[in-house]
Amino acid sequence: MTTHTELGPALRAWRERIGPATVGLPVAGNRRVPGLRREELAVLAGISVDYLVQLEQGRAKNPSPQVLAAFAQTLRLNAVERELLYRLAGAVVPPSGTVPREVPPGVQRMIDRMSDTPLAVFTASWDIVQSNPLWAELFGSPVDADARSSNLIWGHFAAPPVPGASRIERGAAHADAFERMMVSDLRRAADRYPDDRAVTELINGLRESNRRFADLWTRYETLPIGRSHKTVVHPELGEIVLDCDIMTIERADLHIVLNWAAPDTGAAEKLALLRDRVATAAH
Repeated sequence: MTTHTELGPALRAWRERIGPATVGLPVAGNRRVPGLRREELAVLAGISVDYLVQLEQGRAKNPSPQVLAAFAQTLRLNAVERELLYRLAGAVVPPSGTVPREVPPGVQRMIDRMSDTPLAVFTASWDIVQSNPLWAELFGSPVDADARSSNLIWGHFAAPPVPGASRIERGAAHADAFERMMVSDLRRAADRYPDDRAVTELINGLRESNRRFADLWTRYETLPIGRSHKTVVHPELGEIVLDCDIMTIERADLHIVLNWAAPDTGAAEKLALLRDRVATAAH
């Protein structure tokens, strides 16, 4: 079980990885250890060196929210590390603004190498950020970052069918599991970003327009993100049976959705046809 005794080692580890130049301090003389000195972090965080020593040694507990915020900023903590900092200190994690949409360069490189898989990137609240050409061929709907219909949860519960786009069908058990999983994950996003008006408006709109969503929302379930199973009814190729995996990029707070067909099946052959279309269009 994690306790406040781990706050000190965490602070030392984060302090030692941040070079003085990163926080605007001059680099002069020989430094026996990498990273920031205690004196430097204390000045930047607005606390005494003695208090920082006590925190790192576990002799002081429950630093104030102001001190924790200063640590998070000075130590350049990402969203996951920031949350960990507050939890190790026994404090409530404060809101962190709006849902992020930026795809880190490393994640983008990984996405670019998966061009043979229908793939799309979604925010924590399930707005689509980008999709690859094979995704567009499979589902027949372009990315529109300004439209509520580009939100996956809205699209499932409330959006009318899009002319010319594929239709998704699920068996009763798979539909129930998918809906409960998605509503639970949207609640997590709402908890992490309570100040994001777009998330609040999305939830209110879903509760007003769909009784099933409204019922699931009142259950307060906390379910993990997992695999789902579906049939994509393509307007030209007909039924394509797929498994769907969701990869969560914690640091960027993004979801990557990937669709797979079982090898040596009709669905795999139809995906191959769509890949050929993408390759032909590219040339």
